[in-house]
Amino acid sequence: MSEGLFDEGLFGATDEEKAERIAANAPLAVRMRPATLDEVVGQDHLLGPGAPLRRLVEGATPASVMLYGPPGTGKTTLATLVSKATGRRFVALSALSAGVKEVRSVIDEAKRRLVRSGESTVLFIDEVHRFSKTQQDALLGAVEDRIVLLVAATTENPFFSVVSPLLSRSLVLQLKSLTDEGVRSVIRRAVSDDRGLGGSVVLEPEAENHLIRLAGGDARRSLTALEAAADSALASNEGVITLTLLESTVDKAAVRYDRDGDQHYDVTSAFIKSIRGSDVDAALHYLARMIEAGEDPRFIARRLVIHASEDIGMADPTALQTCVAAAQAVQLIGLPECALNLAQATIHLATAPKSNAVTTAINAAMSDVRQGAIGAVPAHLRDGHYAGAKKLGNAQGYRYPHNVPEGVVTQQYAPDDLVGRDYYEPTSRGAERAVAERLPKLRRVIRGE
Repeated sequence: MSEGLFDEGLFGATDEEKAERIAANAPLAVRMRPATLDEVVGQDHLLGPGAPLRRLVEGATPASVMLYGPPGTGKTTLATLVSKATGRRFVALSALSAGVKEVRSVIDEAKRRLVRSGESTVLFIDEVHRFSKTQQDALLGAVEDRIVLLVAATTENPFFSVVSPLLSRSLVLQLKSLTDEGVRSVIRRAVSDDRGLGGSVVLEPEAENHLIRLAGGDARRSLTALEAAADSALASNEGVITLTLLESTVDKAAVRYDRDGDQHYDVTSAFIKSIRGSDVDAALHYLARMIEAGEDPRFIARRLVIHASEDIGMADPTALQTCVAAAQAVQLIGLPECALNLAQATIHLATAPKSNAVTTAINAAMSDVRQGAIGAVPAHLRDGHYAGAKKLGNAQGYRYPHNVPEGVVTQQYAPDDLVGRDYYEPTSRGAERAVAERLPKLRRVIRGE
């Protein structure tokens, strides 16, 4: 018997008593993990009557599953509920620490239990996208033969990060970030429930709203911050979590910012217009406000990618590359570190030469198409890779530009009604100046002028 058991007063306690005492010391987010399907917040699209996730948890569908979604959406919870509902043994592995040896050990034990007592095993693998191809392949036989019921969780798109054979043997279910009201219900339950804080603290409305902003759809993040604030409130003998106390506890200033209200649109608009106006300092200010307010970094990244073409375009073609890289970094890294990537992209766009020529070009072209200026594709440009194309005159007389030294030939590309119509008008700013000098020469050669 270890000395620790005497110190904790567990000597002589039953297994149930030990489990209760250990659970009482668990983090708030663990204690508040839903014990039944009815306690799960969000994911209504997967938990309705007859929905695949409900059928899986209720044991009606003995299929392996990939749970794909952001952190704090209940992936581990749902895996645990699957094992409880079906009476299966539950084994959890993390792809961060487990290797092929550990996977095979679990599978071997699952085989022995299945043969010896008929007991099935639910194998939960967190962050399965971090497994190598070899590690994922080690699961295939056991999953296919249903030696284990695999429940794998990933924050990455499994169609890019999981091997195809494993995907084909699993249901892929996408979980969504919790809404603000979903996070609110999780927080309020944690404050009042005996598993949580049991009503020992009072959470003021402003503090509750700030917790929701901090969560960003992640229930676990909100409960972690709530627990820290509750400890501080109880230590002060007042038991009240105010906005000031919460700010000092989580070391973040509250930003008065409603993501669904006018402030969301006003700050986003000011952010884009500051970039367009080349005011890098103002742009960084609004970026910081969005991040501190709990704005989804993917939303910010999308706006930057759009803006790179909308207001910079060919004046600095590398701007789009920077923004796409920043968007990928957001997916790969997440907050808080991806704030650096968003800042770099913001600085690049704000300091880049500006041109809206790409925007006006596609708008003009789409306007013509909507008004019916379409016209037939010239015969020499049509597809000639099928039987009978030659008889129809398709692809006949096409001039291959690479056959001439200049790489440009005189040839009609536009439909008859649009010959001579210019959509793209480059500016003389930045890298677009070179395009502006070259484009008239290209048009003259192409049109035989």
